[in-house]
Amino acid sequence: MNIAFTFKNFEPSDHLKKYANRRFEKLGRFLNKSENLELQVLLSVDKFRHKAEVQCTGEGLNLSAVEQSEDMYATIDLVLDKLEAQVKKHAEKTKDRRRSSSDDSVRMDVFNYKNNDGVRERTIIETDEIDPKPMHIDEAAMQLEALDYEFLVFKNAQNNRVNVIYRRKDGDFGLIDPGF
Repeated sequence: MNIAFTFKNFEPSDHLKKYANRRFEKLGRFLNKSENLELQVLLSVDKFRHKAEVQCTGEGLNLSAVEQSEDMYATIDLVLDKLEAQVKKHAEKTKDRRRSSSDDSVRMDVFNYKNNDGVRERTIIETDEIDPKPMHIDEAAMQLEALDYEFLVFKNAQNNRVNVIYRRKDGDFGLIDPGF
């Protein structure tokens, strides 16, 4: 994590520099260590107002916070509290996104069959990852009918499992419920 400090309208003491550096490095423990983070901190004084503005940018992360008070140390603490809350919220969102995509996504492979002897052999020519929509079986059947697809992958709203509804050769529908 790279931290760049800018001081405006005052000359900071060594103690303030050490304190600010130590406090902002603490923010790194809330973030993933692999993220390349840039932290730009602007500390300024206008009359009796001490202000801290922070921009935190990294891979998939762009946070900012502004706080002011009558004491620079308190201002640093306040702006850090605000940033920590944003970082925790960001971490929860990415955790939820990863969890939901791994639970709900379905991998679909399309095969091509060819061989040198004229006999076809399997090779994967296309892989898609889809997030099935939750719906009831009747809804899925109506959507399959309306879209004129051969099959439809969906999340069964009754049991919360991934199902496949397909069009049979006789024109009726079949349902595959793999049990997971």
